[in-house]
Amino acid sequence: MANLVTSLCCVVLAAVVVAYAQRRSQLAGRVQYERMGSDVTMQCGSLDNDASVSWKVNGTDVKAQHHLEGPRLMLTQVGLGHNGLYSCFQNPHGERRDTIILHIGIPPREPTITCRSNTYPKGFYCSWHQTHPTYIPTTFEVDVQHNQRSLEVQKDPVHKNRCHVRFPEVFSSYPYTVNLTAVNALGKASTTTSFEESNIVKPDPPERVTATPIRYNARRLEVSWQSPATWPDIDNFPLKYFLRYRPLIREQWQHVELSDSTSHIITDAYAGKEYIIQVAAKDTEIGTWSDWSVAVHATPWIEEPVQITSTTEVDFTETKTSPIPSSNAPQKAEHPVGRAAKDNSPAVTPVACWWQQRTADHQNYHKTQQKKKKHRSR
Repeated sequence: MANLVTSLCCVVLAAVVVAYAQRRSQLAGRVQYERMGSDVTMQCGSLDNDASVSWKVNGTDVKAQHHLEGPRLMLTQVGLGHNGLYSCFQNPHGERRDTIILHIGIPPREPTITCRSNTYPKGFYCSWHQTHPTYIPTTFEVDVQHNQRSLEVQKDPVHKNRCHVRFPEVFSSYPYTVNLTAVNALGKASTTTSFEESNIVKPDPPERVTATPIRYNARRLEVSWQSPATWPDIDNFPLKYFLRYRPLIREQWQHVELSDSTSHIITDAYAGKEYIIQVAAKDTEIGTWSDWSVAVHATPWIEEPVQITSTTEVDFTETKTSPIPSSNAPQKAEHPVGRAAKDNSPAVTPVACWWQQRTADHQNYHKTQQKKKKHRSR
């Protein structure tokens, strides 16, 4: 009896789980991919053909050109504007029975692929892109063949449309064949490319390019750089370099090719003119030139002008009286010559003479007044 009850409980629980899963599926929606420009039919769950339903897209009534046949919604010549979340409801109570996420797109076309080795002799990478958009998720499958065997392919962690392959051997005479297939829900398309090892070697541009003026040389610039950090074995696989430079006032470049050197002195620069300078790199034996490095700007040494002091400036100093009197200045009186000199009498000044005369006049006045008084008393 206990086993029977347990079995019944398990059956009921399973039914509940299935019903819950179906309900979740209806709420989450199922994805339907359709080709752009085609006619599309969407089925409302598993309802019978005579069921009466209504449809909404993104929560509103369907307004695009459509046709209803029982539980089916038919759209004609769909485009990107038909993308959306479609929900169907069974009448008359309006219970939601199904949800469909409609994506409109196109099948992929043959992708474009290029392969390059910037880490020679370690390996190479291939990158690709679609020539036309598909509007729906598209994946890519890569297969690399060399000497009748498949090579391991590693997807790039940063670039989604890139993969890396290690060279199974160096200086191989066997070509490499890469097959790339683009796949989405509406179809697939493939492209194939073949190449020899030596034809895909292309270093990255040189790094840390600098240009410095040379003191006291108005027509020289010293340029230096470093080999690309991605080049793994510069000693056994040396690089040569190509330098180009021009003044900003001209469009024509001047070029210098250098072997196994990471510096160069430009000796024919225009004095005082700003220059733009770039460097490229290449394996000394095989491959092609890298892209140009980031441009740097520099101007040859310019002599600083000498500071000149103006001759019109006047130094103002304190004026002092000259100890030598001028010819028009009054001279100091000298001692008189004659009697006064014999008795060593002091010199008589005009003021002293005036005072003596006044005293004498005063005395004479008093004498005259006394005489008058005596005459009157008689």
